[in-house]
Amino acid sequence: MLSITDARGRILALLRPTGAEIVPLGEAAGRVLAAPVISRLTQPPRDVSAMDGYAVRADDAAAGARLRVVGIAPAGHPFGGAMGPGEAVRLFTGSVVPEGADCIVIQEDATEADGIVTLRERGLPGRHVRGAGLDFAVGDELLPAGRVLTARDVGLAAAANHPWLSVHRRPTVAILATGDEIAMPGEPIPAGGIVSSNSHALAAFVRACGGVPVILPVARDDREAIAAAADAAARADLLLTTGGASVGTYDLVQQGLSDRGLALDFWKIAMRPGKPLMFGSMGGVPVLGLPGNPVSAMICALLFGRPAIERLCGLAGDAPPREPARCTVALAANDHRADHLRAVLARGEDGMLEVTPFGPQDSSMLRRLARADAVVLRAPDAPAVAAGAMVEVIRLAACGL
Repeated sequence: MLSITDARGRILALLRPTGAEIVPLGEAAGRVLAAPVISRLTQPPRDVSAMDGYAVRADDAAAGARLRVVGIAPAGHPFGGAMGPGEAVRLFTGSVVPEGADCIVIQEDATEADGIVTLRERGLPGRHVRGAGLDFAVGDELLPAGRVLTARDVGLAAAANHPWLSVHRRPTVAILATGDEIAMPGEPIPAGGIVSSNSHALAAFVRACGGVPVILPVARDDREAIAAAADAAARADLLLTTGGASVGTYDLVQQGLSDRGLALDFWKIAMRPGKPLMFGSMGGVPVLGLPGNPVSAMICALLFGRPAIERLCGLAGDAPPREPARCTVALAANDHRADHLRAVLARGEDGMLEVTPFGPQDSSMLRRLARADAVVLRAPDAPAVAAGAMVEVIRLAACGL
C-alpha cells in the first residue's frame, strides 16, 4: 500500500492546469491568474497632494510667511499655469501639485483671508507630496501568474487599468456514485437501500476548491452500466467515483472503467479511513476513485481531491495545512495505517488550541463528521500519547470541507 504522500505525488504528477480564459474584472476574485498583471499606467501619474492644504515653494514657506493664493485646484482639475515666487495654490487630497511647487502646507497650519494665506508652520521640500510612480509605474509586474486573486488584488488590477484578466478555467469535475442500494435525496429508496450523500457533499466540496461539479446519474452494480455512465465524463477535467472501488463481488468500478480504457496507476492507500482509493487515467481524463463510505469519501477528497483540483486550477496542489493542538485525551498506539480522527476544537484556559477526538470513529457516521472542526493526524505506527500531549490537526472548514 502507498503512503499518503506518495499517492498524492503520483496524482499531481499526472495533472496539468486548465487553459486560460478571459473574465471581467468583477468576476475575477477567487480565480487563479494564468498570466501576470502588468501595469498599463503610472500611479500616481503626476505628483499629487497627500493632504488638504496649499501648494507652495519651500523657499517661500517660512513660518509666518504671507503668500498670494493664485488658484484653487480640486482633484481632477489641475491648476492651469506655473506658480511663481510668493504664490500658493489651494489643493485637496489627490490634487495635482502645480508646476513650481515642491511642498504642501496642510490647511491646519495655514490661515487664508482676502486671497492671502499665512503659514503657521514651515513647509519642507517634498512634504505631503506623493511623487509620480510612488505606487507603481508602467510596465511593472503587479501580480504574478499562479496567484489566487483577492479583493485587494482586484483593486490593484483596476487601478492599473485592467478591465479584464486572464485566469485559469475552472476545472469541470464529474461525480459518479455507484451502487444498487443508492437513491438520490428525494427519490424512492429501494429495499435495503440508502440515500446518497456523497454526490452532493462532493459537489459542494468541488465548488469550495474552485471546480465546477457535474453530478452524473447513479450507476448500478453492473459493469456495462458503470462504463456507460463514465462516458458522460469524457470531457471532464477530472472524474470522481464513489463506491465500488474495493474487492467485493459487486465492486465493479475498476472493471467497468477498464472497458473504457482505464489505465490504473495505483489502488489502496495505507490510511484510515479511506484505504480503497483508486487513481488512474481513462481516455485522457484523470480518475480518482473514492471509497463509498461517506466519511472515507470526504477524508480522501480532502487529502487527494483538493490538491488535484487545485493543481488543475493552476496552483501547486499542496497538502492541507496542519497546525499543532493539545489533545485532551490519551490516544492508543497506532497501527501501520495513517489515521484521521474526527474531533472538535476549543481554546484552553491558557489560550492554547485544544482538540478532543470523538469516541467511535466509524466511517459511516456523517453526523460526527458534520460536527467535527478538524481531524487529528496519526502517523503509521505512532506511539501512544498521554492526555495533554501535542498533536497535529487539519482544520476542515479552512479546507472547504
